[in-house]
Amino acid sequence: MIYILEDDESIRELVTYTLNSQGLEAEGFSRPVDFWEAMVKNIPSLVLLDIMLPEEDGIHILKKLRSVPKTSQLPVIMLTAKGSEYDMVRGLDSGADDYIPKPFRMMELLSRIRALLRRTQQEKTTTEYRVGDLYVCPSKHMVTVENQPVSLTLKEFELLCLLLAEQGTVLTRSQLLDRVWGYEFDGESRTVDVHIRTLRQKLGKAGEYIETIRGIGYKIGGVGA
Repeated sequence: MIYILEDDESIRELVTYTLNSQGLEAEGFSRPVDFWEAMVKNIPSLVLLDIMLPEEDGIHILKKLRSVPKTSQLPVIMLTAKGSEYDMVRGLDSGADDYIPKPFRMMELLSRIRALLRRTQQEKTTTEYRVGDLYVCPSKHMVTVENQPVSLTLKEFELLCLLLAEQGTVLTRSQLLDRVWGYEFDGESRTVDVHIRTLRQKLGKAGEYIETIRGIGYKIGGVGA
């Protein structure tokens, strides 16, 4: 089940209809109060969340979702008419897994939804990674630095796991977009840079393990384990 919280009736009905017609069960809500009532009864597999809403804005809703254990890892895609870098950064910093400014193409929205669902539903690997004081266990969705737990969004976690799996290899922004987000991004790379920045901040000292290769991309080097 996919929940759509969008107060624009035409957009909400179009997205809901399209998802249902494509075999992705969806339900739309125009008000946050109705959304929260539905959340009590059933946790969806993904949420499409607008920023500008009556009663309660989308950023506040997102922060509430991330603050509760049972929804802290719930995949969330922000849908908003605001397309500035500030609003994109604000949404991603608050824990959004993806960000789609309006107007958007329905096929692109479907592609991003399927890519995100594919990654959340795929079988977890038992691989563990240790780099210096950093420990990551994908199967348990666990990240610790100096034995202290670190909370990451789904995309931050996937990005970190990919860099660790390819330790020592420089990954371009295009490769990271394709392998983590699963779609081409029309030459836009800010999404990767924003996630790298927040990932480094959350990892603290261990964030230094993520190296920037100017003009190319990022890598995690051969830090002694």
